[in-house]
Amino acid sequence: MSYAPNTDADRAAMLRAVGVESIDDLFVDIPVRHRDPELDLPPALPETDVIRHLGELGARNATSSDLASFLGAGFYRHFVPALVDQQLLRSEWYTAYTPYQPEMAQGTLQAMYEFQSLVCDLTGMDVSNASLYDGASALAEAVLLCRGLTRRPRVVIADTVHPAYRDVAATYVSALDVDLRVVSAARRDATSVRPDLQALVDAIDEQTSCVVIQRPDFLGMVVDPDPVMQAAREHGARVVVVVGDPVSLGLLVPPGDLGADIVVGELRSLAGPPAYGGPGAGMFAVRSQLIRRVPGRIAGRTTDLDGKNAFVLTLQTREQHIRRERATSNITTNQALVTLGATISLCALGRRGLREIAEQSLTAAHHAAEALVGAGAVIASEAPYVNEFAVHAPAGAAARLERLRKEGNVLAGIDLGCVSPTFDDLILVAATELTTADDVEALASAWARTQ
Repeated sequence: MSYAPNTDADRAAMLRAVGVESIDDLFVDIPVRHRDPELDLPPALPETDVIRHLGELGARNATSSDLASFLGAGFYRHFVPALVDQQLLRSEWYTAYTPYQPEMAQGTLQAMYEFQSLVCDLTGMDVSNASLYDGASALAEAVLLCRGLTRRPRVVIADTVHPAYRDVAATYVSALDVDLRVVSAARRDATSVRPDLQALVDAIDEQTSCVVIQRPDFLGMVVDPDPVMQAAREHGARVVVVVGDPVSLGLLVPPGDLGADIVVGELRSLAGPPAYGGPGAGMFAVRSQLIRRVPGRIAGRTTDLDGKNAFVLTLQTREQHIRRERATSNITTNQALVTLGATISLCALGRRGLREIAEQSLTAAHHAAEALVGAGAVIASEAPYVNEFAVHAPAGAAARLERLRKEGNVLAGIDLGCVSPTFDDLILVAATELTTADDVEALASAWARTQ
């Protein structure tokens, strides 16, 4: 998109139109002392010096490329084909906005349609929207959907759902008549943690609008959700399944095939590196009977007057677009560029590529676990896992992680004490297809040295 500056004549014409003599007159409501405050800044530098200085500042950061990284907990380092970034830099994508005029936005609408198709294929669900802000806001919208659908006040969330997702959902419903209950879905022993869904099953009753589980859960464990599915069906509650890492669906049975009513998750790792946790791309997929309650937008395919394929915005549940009394969500937009990146990535990888990445991630995680055991560590996870597992740190997770970083140059994982005090001696370790044998060796060696 080219930039066209205003000429002096343009500015003068605009000032006359609004009835002022100068641009300064537009700021008369701001006290004079605040209009042009003196800034305590160093002298200006030539561009070459600025670039050098910024490089020096950036070099102070330790990144996952500089250290052996086993960070995960919802944001993962996965292989993203080079063509993703190349395509995202194209101006027709980079400058595109909401496609209210379909005749001008067929490319954007088709991208949305393809994304929805891919999400349905990935999750085993019937309908997907064109994405939401991120996985956490997608969960919050799912909770609101279930509350509005069932008119029941209670929401039951497993404590093994990502804590940030739980916090966002709690914020969304804080001003509503919603009884949000976080229920234990794991049992802690001296050095281990194992799934235990009984308390979650017992918490579901006729007042429950939905129950929320994650698979694999936040601790990395893959748990059979059937007891929860059965209890929800018996009491007329809906089941929301959170997918923390979409790559896991390259190996696992899709949530839709397991009985989920709504599937939400985060697709950031398919579009680019963790990037401080955002921006994200939240997927939101449902059964067909819920289509008119789906938040956000749904793009559809039809034919134009010439009989050619055409793409349009088919459904929107925001009151800006439909009658207020029929609106079910006020969510406005999404981070569509990240969504597009995930779409391009999935298309480039294909079914086989996604499965290979999932298999390589699983292999890397189990190699890391074996190496840690050889270095004297105790694996705390007592359930199957794909690419993430918990390790027992007797002296405390926070202290052990700091020593591993300082003495071993390893970002060994996440302190689970930030989730619950009962987990403050557990470290969440993640590995992906980008984890090398050298990374695993560095982790095991550092662990052995910091016993």
